[in-house]
Amino acid sequence: MSAPPAMIFDFDGTVSLGDGPVLAYAQAVADGSGSDEFLSAVREHMALADGAYIDGYDLVRGVALEWGIAASALAQAYLASRELLATPAAPVAAPAGLAEFLERAPAERILLTNAPEIRIEAALDALGLRGAFDAVITSAGKPAGISDLLDRLGPERRVLSVGDVWQNDLAPVHARGHATALVGSHAQPEARPDYAGPTVTELLPALRAWLDGR
Repeated sequence: MSAPPAMIFDFDGTVSLGDGPVLAYAQAVADGSGSDEFLSAVREHMALADGAYIDGYDLVRGVALEWGIAASALAQAYLASRELLATPAAPVAAPAGLAEFLERAPAERILLTNAPEIRIEAALDALGLRGAFDAVITSAGKPAGISDLLDRLGPERRVLSVGDVWQNDLAPVHARGHATALVGSHAQPEARPDYAGPTVTELLPALRAWLDGR
């Protein structure tokens, strides 16, 4: 009996939506730097939908670089912000229809994220996705980490990866001839996904068709 197809999902920006965690990160950077103006600068860039950044976390890092904030301070602020994940200080929301899709999907469902384990289970609970994944892999070190996962899955498995950052979530999968689905609105000219949409919700018909072999 052949193994079922595998579906790999990213977390931030894919399964977990909303600006709450990014703004909590920016607030933590502002607290560390002693300037509320940093948070205002991040909000201004977000309002402009600045295409220079691949996601909100990259935007915070980019603005911090402009402000001369040290990498060590950024790392500390990021970890502090993750302690707030899925609380009122960093609210999250799931794509509509994702929980029902995962419950019925005849596939191995894998959550693969570069984020640390901090409050991931609590966030999945808040998103209505507790138990929705067969495996939850944190601190994955993508893009290398996704290549390692593909090695473990084996070359014969049908694989589809869903994520919002082409280079980290999808490029290694595409390079091996597997299917990819890109979510989000950030411009990524190098991206060559099989499917694309603003959120997972809009991609659910395509994901169902892929599972059906269409």
